[in-house]
Amino acid sequence: MTTSTKPLVLAKLLWENPNTGSREELLLAEGASVTIGRADSNDIVVKEQRISRQHAVINYRDGVFMLSDLGSANGVFVNDIKVERPFPLAAGDVVRLLPLELRFESAYVDVGQVDNTTLVTVPVNTGKGVLTISSGPQDGNSFYLVRNRLTIGRATSTADWEICLQDPSVSRPHAVLELVESIWVLRDLGSANGTRVNDAPVNEKGRTLRDGDVITFGNTMAVFRVS
Repeated sequence: MTTSTKPLVLAKLLWENPNTGSREELLLAEGASVTIGRADSNDIVVKEQRISRQHAVINYRDGVFMLSDLGSANGVFVNDIKVERPFPLAAGDVVRLLPLELRFESAYVDVGQVDNTTLVTVPVNTGKGVLTISSGPQDGNSFYLVRNRLTIGRATSTADWEICLQDPSVSRPHAVLELVESIWVLRDLGSANGTRVNDAPVNEKGRTLRDGDVITFGNTMAVFRVS
């Protein structure tokens, strides 16, 4: 989560903190990516056992704020409808993650109006990336992208991939991440069960990644973050 000096605020989240009872507000700027969960690494942290460590993410894509479930145990609901795939949010929508309830509202705020309210904006890409497993056998584990090219594959006794996943649905190898001019590109390596980004398939030609993207390797789901 980074602070911008010239934010273009497009929306906001309103909720009552279930831990303190206080009313809170989060302004969402163009390009925002907001994670919600029990772990301290999230932008919205809820210390409640019914909330998964990495529960959900809201990403700004092509003019729309999209809500995705990160493989949570108890699900994510919008207006009492369970979210099964990335869901476009509209003003007035109520996002529910028991016991947390957030209201999504449109909001245009000039720079001069922004005071102490938290702003969430797109971070500048320095090329430093991390994959955090949100669903699968290694749930909660983080892999820091310290090389310019990393192969992802199933963990075996002879595996020499930079990122080994303990998931039988992951191929040997499965995909590759490559840093190209400060932008991370993900390519599938002909895996049996496929690679997906925000529920869209990735082929050998590759796809550029953005902060907050949700990646699926077989049955393992991960969140990509940059700093």
